[in-house]
Amino acid sequence: MTGHDDNAYLAEFRSRLELPGIIDVHTHFMPEQVLRKVWAYFDAVGPMTGKDWPITYRDDEQVRLKTLRGFGVRAFTALVYPHKPAMAAWLNEWTADFAGRTPDCLHTATFYPEPDAPDYVRTAIERGARVFKVHIQVGDFAPNDPLLDPVWGLLEDSGIPALVHCGSGPAPGTYTGPEPIAALLRRFPRLRLIVAHMGTPEYSEFLDLAQEYAGVHLDTTMVWTDFSEADAPYPVTERGRLHDLGERILFGSDFPNIPYPYEHSVYALERLELGEQWLRQVCYRNAARLFDVR
Repeated sequence: MTGHDDNAYLAEFRSRLELPGIIDVHTHFMPEQVLRKVWAYFDAVGPMTGKDWPITYRDDEQVRLKTLRGFGVRAFTALVYPHKPAMAAWLNEWTADFAGRTPDCLHTATFYPEPDAPDYVRTAIERGARVFKVHIQVGDFAPNDPLLDPVWGLLEDSGIPALVHCGSGPAPGTYTGPEPIAALLRRFPRLRLIVAHMGTPEYSEFLDLAQEYAGVHLDTTMVWTDFSEADAPYPVTERGRLHDLGERILFGSDFPNIPYPYEHSVYALERLELGEQWLRQVCYRNAARLFDVR
């Protein structure tokens, strides 16, 4: 594959598929002090696990924006997530400001199970939030916590998607896995949920939920890359359902926190050999429809 600074493959890919660009639903822009802590975590992963996780795009914010746009990314997110109470509202202030000065960013917000969550989620919606990030693993909270019932109700009624890290990879959490999400959807069946990382490693179970609930989508973040296939390979037996659910799968990368060049995220999809129409849907059309990107 091409190198870090070589955009030739991505340009050829977009031209061949006649795409106006790529929409990446899983990118991270966050306050500098928070991002530095995230990078420090990944720096420590190697010594702890024996598998290095180098940050390929460890650059200043404006450089990262220029890099992402250089890849042909037309719209992207600023996924933030709290790991403790009294943090989400502050993050939402930052993302609102970031969206205001970054027109191609889909205004992103977040929440945590706490008494004032409905108020600051409602405020975020009124200010134009288009997607909410929920990280059940890092936040270590139950998606069915009663404090979140009004929040899920707001999202269900507004139709604003929540992008949820709910799979048990890379390490299981207290509340990760498909069962808590299945319970949530039984109570809020009209929710628009985007399951991050295709639900790694519970791939089949989250495909089941996507088949059962029309609002469930899945993002491709890191899945099928050499890095992920080494530890959590996607079952070849699910290729048929991947193809059939092509209208509910969205491209995601985890930029900038990826341990390989960005273009490998796209190439990993192409080598599945599910067809150009599937790639057009996944890399652009599905997200354009979901987020009304024109």
